[in-house]
Amino acid sequence: MPQSRKIIIDTDPGQDDAVAILLALGSAELEIVGMTAVAGNVPLRLTEKNARKICELAGRPDIKVYAGAIRPLARELVTAEEVHGETGLNGPQLPEPTMELQDQYAVDFIVETLMKEESGTITLCALGPLTNIALALIREPKIAPRIKEIVLMGGGFFEGGNVTPTAEFNIYVDPHAADVVFKSGIPIVMMPLDVTHKALTTAKRTQAFRKLGTRVGTATTEMLEFFERFDEEKYGTDGGPLHDPCVIAYLLKPELFRGRNCNVTVETASELTMGMTVIDWWGVTKRPINAMVMRDIDHDALFALLLERLGRL
Repeated sequence: MPQSRKIIIDTDPGQDDAVAILLALGSAELEIVGMTAVAGNVPLRLTEKNARKICELAGRPDIKVYAGAIRPLARELVTAEEVHGETGLNGPQLPEPTMELQDQYAVDFIVETLMKEESGTITLCALGPLTNIALALIREPKIAPRIKEIVLMGGGFFEGGNVTPTAEFNIYVDPHAADVVFKSGIPIVMMPLDVTHKALTTAKRTQAFRKLGTRVGTATTEMLEFFERFDEEKYGTDGGPLHDPCVIAYLLKPELFRGRNCNVTVETASELTMGMTVIDWWGVTKRPINAMVMRDIDHDALFALLLERLGRL
């Protein structure tokens, strides 16, 4: 069996974060070195707790979870309880976690791990605002060339934004952190709304998880039923976009996605377009390429992968 890929999951759970975490936990190809929580969908005290709840749901209390940034670099925290509920994981009744939160600050864990592990072996999977990763890069710039790549969910271009007309939530919450990350020179794979809006949790797909007949399957259906109601009303679709699992799916089956190398610049000055990812899709500027921006997905294959891997838990 080939060597497993070492990852750090940086996350703000969130039901779609939870499904992404479950996908990683159900995939032997991935070794989760640690999980770092950031404020985003809900405040940090809930995101770190939710990360532990998901690990316990999957029967993996051995995963180390660290708490990171309590707020963005320069702006007030914006959260999304209207989407995710007041806990961030509304839907299933998940027990309070018994596994302990690690004492170490998440940013220190990221820096220490990247400096200790062999260079080019750790991938950062960013499912939320990029505050923790930006703070790590600011704290120790030497980590940048040691990161294999950053695969992130964030931004949008052809689809516009989902929290303002031009900005996607994860980038909007901390545009200054996103700016640091996109200027870092680290290889980046970006899963924008242009991809995730093609991965809809239709009623049939959502119920398929319940039919697994497991705690994980039932909880996943309950999470998605709650999560999708907001976007179904907003977009008038059968189901809502399943954003964050695209990050983990890319590591497992990159052939499910298509995109192109582009320059991505983050707007940090204008309140009108704050957090917009300005993607030079057509190469009309001389700005250097800094990201592989995905646009298309085999959504049927994505949900087949989710069903198979969550079925292992």
